[in-house]
Amino acid sequence: MPLPEPRRGLVISHAYLWHHEHLAGREEARKHRPCVIVLAIENPTGGHPIVLVAPVTHSMPENPAAAFELPRAVNRHLGLDDERSWVILDQVNRFQWPGFDLRPISPSGDRFTHGFLPPRLFDQLMVKLRAVWTASPGKTISRD
Repeated sequence: MPLPEPRRGLVISHAYLWHHEHLAGREEARKHRPCVIVLAIENPTGGHPIVLVAPVTHSMPENPAAAFELPRAVNRHLGLDDERSWVILDQVNRFQWPGFDLRPISPSGDRFTHGFLPPRLFDQLMVKLRAVWTASPGKTISRD
């Protein structure tokens, strides 16, 4: 299956490097997880698009004000499990698409995406993301 085009709201499987892992000197993520593409822009140097992804986690957020809970119906729509999950909004990974951290979704091995967040829900997520980054600049980890 060909690689998807990077589009906002697409949930991909990505080896996300958390900020605390980066600070500890890690260069590789411990595991891959669903991540939401929150920004995909044309590369000013003419290369592949630049993408920012926010991680999805089951862990209760340390800062609930900087997280967006996904409804269970959306988790089911994306093929995720029924556990509570949050998109963490105060940190992102930045990379040139498709990057070396894009991972196939097990067990298929040929699919890299879970699908799109519903547009209205993605708009709500982006409103909260802007508020979080306006209040306090988040952390961006470059994965190139």
